[in-house]
Order: sequence, then C-alpha cells, then structure tokens
Amino acid sequence: MSLLVVGSVAFDAIETPFAKTDKIVGGAATYITLSASNFVDKINLVSVVGGDFPKDTLELFQKKGIDLKGLDIKENEKSFFWAGKYHKDLNSRDTLITELNVLGDFNPVVPEEYQDCEFLMLGNLTPDVQRSVIQQLKQRPKLVVMDTMNFWMDVAWNSLLETLKLVDVLTINDEEARQLSGEFSLYKAALKIQTMGPKFVIIKKGEHGALIFHKDEYFYCPAFLSIDVIDPTGAGDTFAGGFIGYLYQISKKRYITFEDMKAALVFGSVMASFCVEYLGPEGLYDIQAENIENRFEQFRKMVTI
Repeated sequence: MSLLVVGSVAFDAIETPFAKTDKIVGGAATYITLSASNFVDKINLVSVVGGDFPKDTLELFQKKGIDLKGLDIKENEKSFFWAGKYHKDLNSRDTLITELNVLGDFNPVVPEEYQDCEFLMLGNLTPDVQRSVIQQLKQRPKLVVMDTMNFWMDVAWNSLLETLKLVDVLTINDEEARQLSGEFSLYKAALKIQTMGPKFVIIKKGEHGALIFHKDEYFYCPAFLSIDVIDPTGAGDTFAGGFIGYLYQISKKRYITFEDMKAALVFGSVMASFCVEYLGPEGLYDIQAENIENRFEQFRKMVTI
C-alpha cells in the first residue's frame, strides 16, 4: 500500500505584511508531502524540477520518506517560479511573477514501482494532467483526492468535468465552489458538485476553517488559532497533506468512515497551523509527533463545550 502525490515542486518569492523572502522552496507537492510525511512512512512523488533545485532539499525529502524515483530533474532547465505579495488581511494576494519553466510541458509518468498506489493526491495542475495520472494506474486507488482552482474553470471547463468523474474527494475554496456549481449557498454548491463525481467535497475558507460534505451530511472545522501568522502560502496544500496522510494511517486499521473524514479535517487544520507560522515550508521540516498531538488536544478544547 502506498500514497502517491503528484504536483509542483518549485521556488517561491513571498512578501507578507510581516516578512519577506527572496527565492525559497515551494510548490504544492512540497507542502503536501512534507505534511503527509508525519503520518505516512513512505510517499511516492511525481513531479519535475530544473537543475537549479537545491540538492540538500532533495536529501531532506528522502529523509522524510519521500521517494524521488518519479521526480524528473531537467538539469539544463529552471524550476517553476512564483512570486507574490499578500495584502494586510492575508486572505488576498497579488501575483508578481509566474515563470512556468519546466512545468510548462510537464507530462507526468508514473513509474512501475508506484503502481501499488492505493491513495492518490493530485495537487493543483491542469485537469488533463491530473486525469492522465489516474488513467496511468493499472488499478484504481481506494481514494483519489484532487485540488483545483478557478483558473481551470475559466480555461478548461470540459476537461475539468471529465476529471471530476474520476475523483472521490475534491478540495476547493468557497469562491471556487460557487463558480463550479453556480450556487451561492455552500450547502447547495456541495450537493451540486457531488453530482459531478466527487463523493466528498471539502470547501476551504482560509482563516475561517473548512467544511466537508458527503451526501446531505456536513461538518465544519475551524482553523487552528495560531499565535503568529507569518505566511499563508501553502497552507491549503499542507491541510490536504495532513488530511490524506491521516486517512492513509487510519486505512491500515479499518475501513474509512465519514467520522474519520471529520477527524482528518481537524488534523489537516492542525498541520496548516504549523505552516503559517513560518515563511515557506520551513515550519514543516521538523515537527514531532508530540507537537501534533498537543495541538490536536488544544483543538479539542477549543471546540468542545
């Protein structure tokens, strides 16, 4: 049994009201795998980087149990680069630079060694690319989780709908849920999206937490109240990594229930709280199990009457 993560491994340059950095490690798959590694012993990664990507970071990935056979390193090219500046509320940002570089023609290939995939996490990529990964697998995973964004709704609508038919869990934010469904009510939006394929719909609301819907059931999970919020970059991907990592861990013991999905939402929120306290993914490099357990208990006290 294995967890397969497909997404970007890249560079970011970030400016928030509290801090600023030049080029640092980023990318959806970076945050997802680092977060999930706290629950999963081995994670298979499919992505692409240029020869400029730091070797010490790749070594860190391997120490975290992240297998790199599926990482395509194009030595004479540059890694994907994004630069952005956050507004004072940290809920909105301006993109300053986007350089696709090696991600521009990324055509992921799932190695034969990864064909035992039972859990698949698809980071935010083109719907065509996401669908191609699912179709490369000889057996359908037990759980397919997918992230997407409003850009693909604007430019790749039909492809997105085709990919959604193959997915178990969709993670999007509230604005994207409304655009995808055409419904303003998030409850109605989630019901409509479920008819498109996903059995579970997670709607992220940033600092206000997240909701998960299954049929007509739903559960709300607030965000963990971090004392110092420095950088929200990657928080959603860290959340997704904690979510699928916890479910993977649970699946080794029993069949996953909706109650497990609820708990996974809480663990996702806990993991995201470590992310936002530092610039980039630095807060995910050295988390101890007791740190996660302590925050989970703090979370329980925060929401229990």
